[in-house]
Amino acid sequence: MKTIEDYNFKHKKALVRVDFNVPLDAEFKVTDTNRIEAAKPTIMKILKDGGSAVLMSHLGRPKGQVNPDMSLRHICNAVSQIIAVKVKFSEDCIGEKAMNAVDQLKDGEVLLLENLRFHAEEEKGDKSFAEALSELGDIYVNDAFGTAHRAHASTTIIAQFFPEKKCFGYLLAKEIEAIEKVMRTGEKPVTAILGGAKVSSKITIIENILDKVDHLIIGGGMTYTFVKAMGGEVGDSICEDDKMELALDIMEQAKKKNVSIHLPVDVLAADSFSKDARTQIVSVKHIPKGWQGLDAGPETLKMFKKVILASKTILWNGPVGVFEMEKFAKGTIAIGNYIDEATKNGAFSLVGGGDSVAAVKQFGFEDKVSYVSTGGGAMLESLEGKTLPGIAAILEA
Repeated sequence: MKTIEDYNFKHKKALVRVDFNVPLDAEFKVTDTNRIEAAKPTIMKILKDGGSAVLMSHLGRPKGQVNPDMSLRHICNAVSQIIAVKVKFSEDCIGEKAMNAVDQLKDGEVLLLENLRFHAEEEKGDKSFAEALSELGDIYVNDAFGTAHRAHASTTIIAQFFPEKKCFGYLLAKEIEAIEKVMRTGEKPVTAILGGAKVSSKITIIENILDKVDHLIIGGGMTYTFVKAMGGEVGDSICEDDKMELALDIMEQAKKKNVSIHLPVDVLAADSFSKDARTQIVSVKHIPKGWQGLDAGPETLKMFKKVILASKTILWNGPVGVFEMEKFAKGTIAIGNYIDEATKNGAFSLVGGGDSVAAVKQFGFEDKVSYVSTGGGAMLESLEGKTLPGIAAILEA
């Protein structure tokens, strides 16, 4: 696996695919700089070597049309502040304007190209567009995990124009290593904590990880499909009746593979899906009619804690309750605390997939776990066992 460490960028122009698809407020100010900060080590390595960096990214979904609201010009100041280098801007990402801007770029300087998706050819994976982009650098660096699952021109197709000079940036390399640790090289016991609302959205992940884990903790709305399938009464809890047979099949597969499945034994039930609901702790198998389980109960959390603290490798994908409402956030916060404790004791912990990442950020666990993935869809497809085109393009000789 070639990474940025394998190259010296002295007097070289590095063409770097970053993921600067960041949120902007009404005044076009960046409201979350995490993705820019994540790319900083890669950019700084290039500059310290004595090279220059040509950054390319998309922003939003302009659908192949020029949309001033989605111009990357808006984020130039934020990038400049974070890397402490004045960032230059090119009004296009290919053609004469881009070529002129690159020609004028000196060692130690950074240029940000205009939004790739202002050209429809980017998302189509157009070869000519990829070739035009490739003319803007000497070495291609992919550091955008968030788009690695897309076979777009700048993430995948472009790599063929750099047969000997392509590599992963620090961020993408770290993402690959983190997933490898969970899926292949992690110290045992390996525990996966899967939450979220629906079994259907996690089927392929569950099926793929059953060969890799020792323990599977199931929480959140998925719980009730499993419980009902086993004959429990789930009241008005979210439940996919058409997936109950699948839930039983998953449990059967787990048994054959010696994987311990841990389901909640009690839940915090509510009489409505609202922050003002009345609540009670009930057995997960006996949720009264008119009530729904919205968070893990105390006995469940004790059981989950025991499993997590005995683990050496932990994957967390999905919350165990409706953490967006304070009343139903205790379970998800508790899971975060247990993973924090296990990590302090030497476990490797990876958090990935939309809602669990949101929870980790909301409750301040970002620095308490080993790694928080930056790519939602890309992370999920990796866990499903798919080869991501953006990664395959760099690995191919």
